[in-house]
Formats: sequence, structure tokens, C-alpha cells
Amino acid sequence: MSDGMNRVVLLGNLGADPELRYAGSGTAVLQFRMATNESFLDRNRELTERTEWHSVVVFGPRAEGLARVLAKGSCVLVEGTLRTSSYEKDGQKRYKTEVHARDICLAGGPSPAPAREHAGALRRDVDDDIAPVEMPPPQGEPEDPPEPAPPARPPRKRNGALPRKTEMVEEMPF
Repeated sequence: MSDGMNRVVLLGNLGADPELRYAGSGTAVLQFRMATNESFLDRNRELTERTEWHSVVVFGPRAEGLARVLAKGSCVLVEGTLRTSSYEKDGQKRYKTEVHARDICLAGGPSPAPAREHAGALRRDVDDDIAPVEMPPPQGEPEDPPEPAPPARPPRKRNGALPRKTEMVEEMPF
């Protein structure tokens, strides 16, 4: 029997700020809920919108980095796998399905407010204390010069005739 494929690709927005926690082993775990919207015409030919909510989990150092940049409203592209687990609550067996993300890309869109550690204080980035370094010029063979552009064709009128020559009355200094 051949193996199947478990792959999920979602493009949507975070419904709330993500939650960063640490497992007993010290592994970072980032959890967030995201919404995907779908528009379609129903039987009555009316435009209908449907929103689906998804639970997404990210593990490891990537979770810590994403916790600094993601916020409610962030538009993200998530690629991962579906995982279903069960647990007991009040004597009943319950199930939850999550997307275990392998790859997350920021997809642009409206940028949310910057993450805040304290009210009104912006979080400092780890790289803020590193001074910029000037890069040495590249070594080795120089690149080939770019190809010259082909000569421009004179514009044509709709009937195919060339426009008349005009003389420049005044040169513009640049």
C-alpha cells in the first residue's frame, strides 16, 4: 500500500494575537487561530461569504521569531499538515484538529499594530545593538555588461502612416 499525502495550504488572517508557550522539554510552541474567507454564488445567485476558522501550531525557534512579528489581523500563508488528537473533558471524549505548520509566510495586507511588551513601549529587536558592517567589493571576474536596448521604433498612427517631424522650439536644461 502506498503512502498518502497530508498537506494543507491556507491563506488568511489571525483572529487574535498568537500565544507563545513552552513545553516541558523547553520547546517553544506558538498557537493561533486564523480565518479563511470564501465568496461564492448560492442557489439563488446571491453572493454569499463563508468564514472557516483554523487552529495552527508552530514549534521550535521559528515559533519564538513569529511570536514577535505576528499579531491580530496579520495576513499569513500557512503550509503544513492536519493532526487530530483526542482528550477527555467532563467524562466525554473530544477531538481537536490542528494544522501543524511547516512553513509560514507573511502575506502582506494591512499591517497590524506593532507588538507591545508594556503599554506604549515598542519591543526591541535582538539585532538593534549590532552595528552595520560595510561589505568589501566582490572579488573575481566582473559581470558582463548589460545588453544594449534595441533601437526604438518610431510611433505610428492608427492608419499606419508615420507622424510628421516636429522641430524642438526650446531645449529644457536638466
